[in-house]
Amino acid sequence: MPLTPHLQFLADFVQASPSSFHAVAEAARQLAVAGFAELDETADWDAGAGRYFVRRDGAIVSWIQPPGAGPTTPFRIVGSHADSPGFKLKPKPSTGSLGWLQAGVEVYGGPLFNSWLDRELEFAGRMVFVDGSVELVRTGPFLRIPQLAVHLDRGVNTDGLTLDPQKHLNPVIGLGDASHSDVVGHLAGLVRRKGEDVAGYDIAVADTQAPAAFGLDDALFASGRLDNLSSVHASLQAIIGIGDDLEHIVVFAAFDHEEVGSGTRSGASGPVLSDILTRIGDGLGASESQRLRAWAASWCLSSDAGHSVHPNYPERHDPVNRPIAGGGPILKINANQRYSTDALGAAEWARACAQAEVGYQEFVSNNAVPCGSTIGPLTATRLGIRTVDVGIALLSMHSARELAGASDPENLSRAIAAFLSPVW
Repeated sequence: MPLTPHLQFLADFVQASPSSFHAVAEAARQLAVAGFAELDETADWDAGAGRYFVRRDGAIVSWIQPPGAGPTTPFRIVGSHADSPGFKLKPKPSTGSLGWLQAGVEVYGGPLFNSWLDRELEFAGRMVFVDGSVELVRTGPFLRIPQLAVHLDRGVNTDGLTLDPQKHLNPVIGLGDASHSDVVGHLAGLVRRKGEDVAGYDIAVADTQAPAAFGLDDALFASGRLDNLSSVHASLQAIIGIGDDLEHIVVFAAFDHEEVGSGTRSGASGPVLSDILTRIGDGLGASESQRLRAWAASWCLSSDAGHSVHPNYPERHDPVNRPIAGGGPILKINANQRYSTDALGAAEWARACAQAEVGYQEFVSNNAVPCGSTIGPLTATRLGIRTVDVGIALLSMHSARELAGASDPENLSRAIAAFLSPVW
């Protein structure tokens, strides 16, 4: 059966976004179509009421400034991240062995290695040339990480699969003499440039299989990069659909590098969001004291994918709090503040979901299985803005292809829209 309109929009967004740079470009395209004006960080901003966005490498921040905004007008922010775990292209990447052409890659974040085996993958990202120009490139299906046949590893199904990231995860890209291979030159050629003109690159590996709904009543949705393009897309659609009758300045932020700790100029631990909020305040004539007053009255929603209860591994989950894919967005809670939700944040999310007429589920980890973290605590620590962590529930998180409930992405977007434009 065909996808619902929202799932089709999400599928199109995922396919247009094989890297964080492509995700930012696609988000910028959609924002521009919706009437948001792009601003340059290096220029003066003579921006009054209106809709705007700024790009910084693999991050993007957009906002709606209502006509009545003043120096102490608070913000309503939704933050997510545009990067996904996987692999990135190394320097001097053209390698090979025994008649196989290969490419040197290194691990990015914490991917499930085995899920990347025997899949048609692509290179995608940005290339910077000696003249200072920047181009986005993508190959389409181009490489594959081949698994060893069971005949040559008789114990693999009983003893387990062990993969050395240096030895066993080098993809094949063709056949021939490795001395004649030029991966960088091939990528440059895709934008009609020469390999010798390339001064630098940030190239990721991405799965190429199209997203799909399937199962009984098409209740399941499988796709690459749902962690965390599901949140980026939901947030993007929410801010595009919001009108101008607002009591807050509404902000959408998608950061880079969350999967490796966020400690970069375009990550949530970096200054990108605080820089832009400060400049918005400057445009409204805010003193430092007024800026801090505005931030103290603000809210941030950190939206990142979480875990559904797994039917084959129930012991890995909390015995009581067991969210399931398709059961609605999740509210993420952790006593050690790996998620930033507290009682006030939980109440704020409950109000947003009630306004959107969307049910939600609570997630907390099994005490013996520590959880990961999100941009939520980072944003709260850096800005002092009250923050709450939410998302959709997935199976196979950090797989090359993750699994969600088909109804959850749209319900998350509706709840985010209510959070950004509350009526309570």
